[in-house]
Amino acid sequence: MKIGVISDTHNKIEYTKKIINFFKSKDINYLLHAGDIGVDVLDLIIKENIEFIAVLGNTDKDISLEKYINAPIYKEPHYFKLNGVTFKLMHHPYFLTPDVDVIIYGHLHKFECDKKKSLYLNPGEVCARQKPKIEGALIDLKDLSVEYVYKDLNKETFNINKVC
Repeated sequence: MKIGVISDTHNKIEYTKKIINFFKSKDINYLLHAGDIGVDVLDLIIKENIEFIAVLGNTDKDISLEKYINAPIYKEPHYFKLNGVTFKLMHHPYFLTPDVDVIIYGHLHKFECDKKKSLYLNPGEVCARQKPKIEGALIDLKDLSVEYVYKDLNKETFNINKVC
């Protein structure tokens, strides 16, 4: 099972479409979003008809959980299990205790991956605010391997680097 992971889209619809299309070409089973989504990007993800789980970030005050009652969007931290692997999904890096197999966070706009007792992953930023790059990650649940996915804004194709 493959999972695409993104964060900090900040309503950048075109950038989000590009990385979602790339993830679809890699046959992901799920998309995880670690917050700072934006209403327009949330609506896009819902329309893409892909399985996803998301948490709210500090800039998502305009997203009403009541309006999206049937969408899998939660306050942080959100705990869940996929294919026997336990996850904690959050936006802020406040709950970094190794109480699950995979800990995913955003907010820092910087890709980070570290395997200690648990896998810690920040997929970077989709919005290209701090660098001219669309970033994300792919997780293979067979072995919890992570690939860093990125595309320079002035390039056409995404690059993949296995990182941990």
